[in-house]
Amino acid sequence: MRFCLFILCIVFASLNTLGQVGELLWEDNFNTGELNLENWNIETGTGVNGDFGTGQVDRATDREENISFSNDVPGAEDGCLVITTRKEFYIDRNYTSGRLNTAGKKSWGPGHRIVARIFPRDVKQMGQGFAFWMMPDEIPEGWNSLMWPQGGEIDIMEYVGSIPFHNLGSVHYAWFWQNNEWAEWNHGHKGFYYSFETQQVPNPAEPGYGNYPPDENDSNAGSYGFHSYGIDWYADRMEFFIDNNVYHIHYLNDGGAYAVDGEDQSSVLTRDGKRVGTSEYSNHFNEWYPFEHKMYPILSAGVTGSDYSYGGPVNDEAEFPCSVFIDWLRVYKLDINVGVNQTGLREFQIYPNPTNENLTVNAKKPGDYEVKLLDISGKTVLQNTFNNTAKINTSAFQEGIYMILIDNGQQSFSEKIVIQ
Repeated sequence: MRFCLFILCIVFASLNTLGQVGELLWEDNFNTGELNLENWNIETGTGVNGDFGTGQVDRATDREENISFSNDVPGAEDGCLVITTRKEFYIDRNYTSGRLNTAGKKSWGPGHRIVARIFPRDVKQMGQGFAFWMMPDEIPEGWNSLMWPQGGEIDIMEYVGSIPFHNLGSVHYAWFWQNNEWAEWNHGHKGFYYSFETQQVPNPAEPGYGNYPPDENDSNAGSYGFHSYGIDWYADRMEFFIDNNVYHIHYLNDGGAYAVDGEDQSSVLTRDGKRVGTSEYSNHFNEWYPFEHKMYPILSAGVTGSDYSYGGPVNDEAEFPCSVFIDWLRVYKLDINVGVNQTGLREFQIYPNPTNENLTVNAKKPGDYEVKLLDISGKTVLQNTFNNTAKINTSAFQEGIYMILIDNGQQSFSEKIVIQ
């Protein structure tokens, strides 16, 4: 584990060279005062067999009482979509809510930034919550359905009143294909919390329930104002951010961040002086790689009614109506192939690896480069400069795993080296 942490510290140094967000591809600013049904579906009911899968006790409706619009929201750039939960008996439930999705109409996959500006103003007590999340809009060829969690789930914003100072950003996936069938045990989950106060993963990383309701003037609560919740979805990973502060990076493949060992792993590392959660992996079976396919966004409010549900059961102090304001949802183009080492792989050749006597480093572009070789403890065992080609004699080093780090002052590249 010590070596894995060391690798990640170096990897994070190279992340500053990532590509820029590109053109705006799609947006809904919710400024017209009505829902654009070319983009959105209104989901009604209580889920499959009366269960949304989250222990909710509300019924989603298409009424104006639950889905409306407002042009008078402090802090909004313009008009807002308003999703409201209410304490009222309706058909068969004591609470009502609103749920929207773009299934079959708008969906995106790797190569996109997906972000929404949201103000969960009234989410302040246990049992109240709001989510901005994504589900599959594609299924494997030859199948007519895709089971959860085999198809994956992305929770960009999962904000509950019982954890008022933090947001949870996470992925859900399956460990085995299981013939595309449900099994309660077959569920992987990797998530990290974001602290609105420190703009990073909190310490401890699991904040737990408590300290609710927050004071309405407490700017450290998520319910205080608008924040931008999003993901940058690359070919090899997803980066979860709030207000452009990355706090969770999930790698899709085994070995994306840690050793190739067949194990799901996660830890909190320091990047640019802040705590960032790092996890892998979700491509566990060849039948379907969940986060390499298009997904559609969902905006949903809810009221939970049991101890096992996330956020806990609604309490008597929870005030209703409970409104959440969505200023906009936007999708941008993103360079799909930008990765931790992909830029470096185009610029450098390092061979042979494994090596037992000599190692060669070639730079495609001549320049002033510094090369370091670090052992498993992070100690620099060799340091040199080169212009185009570096020859490293490794015969004097002990057998084992090393890290080579190349830097030209603008770009950093790292790769694991095995000396035999």
